[in-house]
Amino acid sequence: MLALFLPVFLVLLLIGLPVFFALILAPGMLLYLNGQERDLALLYRNVYNGMDSFPLMALPFFVLAGELMNRGGITMRLVEFSQAMMGHLRGGLAYVNILSSILFAGLSGSAVADTSALGSTLIPAMEKNGYTRRFAAAITAASSVIGPIIPPSGIMIIYAYVMGESVAALFLAGIVPGILVGVGLMIVVRLMADSYDLPKAERIVRKDQTISPIENWVSFVLLRLNLGGIMLALFSMINGLQTSVTDSKLEVNGWIMFGIGVILSHGLLMVIRPRVSSDFRIVCKKAIAPLQTPIIILGGILLGVFTPTEASAIAVAYALFIAFVVLRTLRLSDLPMILTKAAFASASVLLLVGAAVAFKTVVSLSHAPEHLTVFILGLTDNPLVLLFLINVVLFIVGMFLDAGPAIIILGPILGPIFIDLGVHPVHFAIIMSVNLTVGLATPPMGLVLFVASSVSGERIETISRAILPFLAVEVVVIFLITYFPAISMTIPRLTGFVQ
Repeated sequence: MLALFLPVFLVLLLIGLPVFFALILAPGMLLYLNGQERDLALLYRNVYNGMDSFPLMALPFFVLAGELMNRGGITMRLVEFSQAMMGHLRGGLAYVNILSSILFAGLSGSAVADTSALGSTLIPAMEKNGYTRRFAAAITAASSVIGPIIPPSGIMIIYAYVMGESVAALFLAGIVPGILVGVGLMIVVRLMADSYDLPKAERIVRKDQTISPIENWVSFVLLRLNLGGIMLALFSMINGLQTSVTDSKLEVNGWIMFGIGVILSHGLLMVIRPRVSSDFRIVCKKAIAPLQTPIIILGGILLGVFTPTEASAIAVAYALFIAFVVLRTLRLSDLPMILTKAAFASASVLLLVGAAVAFKTVVSLSHAPEHLTVFILGLTDNPLVLLFLINVVLFIVGMFLDAGPAIIILGPILGPIFIDLGVHPVHFAIIMSVNLTVGLATPPMGLVLFVASSVSGERIETISRAILPFLAVEVVVIFLITYFPAISMTIPRLTGFVQ
């Protein structure tokens, strides 16, 4: 059935049928032609059952939180913060583009949102600063793929639900690979900086900035609480190491240590304060409240305060607080448009997930995974070679198909095969997610290429040629993730979410 499904599915897509309907109609037609009419009811009933899930509620909540942050003027704050950090370097705005994508990923989790929001701001700024438009569009598209890798990630929520994995484990596993992609892109920019004489930029875009009293106090408190939490974590880690060596446990009240950490943080910041300009301090303060979102999400999950689904609801509440109370960049009249846009985006994804569950049922009935396993294992019994081949396949698929539908179609088929070969489920999820995400920026059909073209006004063909050096380093990162599982598995194992 699988051999027939894919051609039928592709034909339905080529004639313009939406992915959801193609994903349902193709297996339905094959069941009917195979004389399995009784299984049709099971197929379509599973569409609703697939969407009726508490863990899956995280997806629309994260979409809504990202939309609130995007509409609340967060983008410019992140760009200015990134420029204050790296703008003075040669090729500074290229670094700013990459760092902004890393920071923005913790808010949106979407490559398309990243390209649209950051591109509309940074591409004109880079062009004005002396960069070619094609280079600016290429680095924007290349860095946008970080969005779905660093948590919160929509495609990882989809994968976790479809394959029955832990959302928290996948979130944590995506942190290092996402940062590694960003570092790789920065290395390419550094290598190009001298050869192409890339220009520097100013650290501070707007001089003599001001900040509202409430935002100032919120940033004041959040920064010291975060630094105090970091000091507490370092103390706990050192104390844990000492315990393992001496076999003697030093019991210290955590709240006391946290309070001491906050006091020490305040003292450290007061020492640093005279050494930086007022504009630099204000730019950093304006970025603190938005950047608290991923900290709340991951911190709450790691500490066991709430589940990923509950974390998504907390993220929405925090986004509302920041947008309406702290920044005051949104009005009540903006909410209907925001809710409508988030609802449409969530509905399309949830329908795909429901179709995925239905498709997974049909795949199981057809025994396609067993047949495909025999075929793949017949090619070679070397797992390293098989991982190389699957990377090539996923990379090609990513050129033509969006990451979400590709995971929905291929996850139930390929996942069990490689898990049986000894690949950890979380590790394979990251391999698949990063591969298909990079495909979003890969010619000829990469979705973010079209978005970058629309934002910049540059032809897709031109962007496709300019993006090749950045794609090369992203491919290298994919193979590093594939053959060195520790890159993605270390954090989940250290935090106890993966054994």
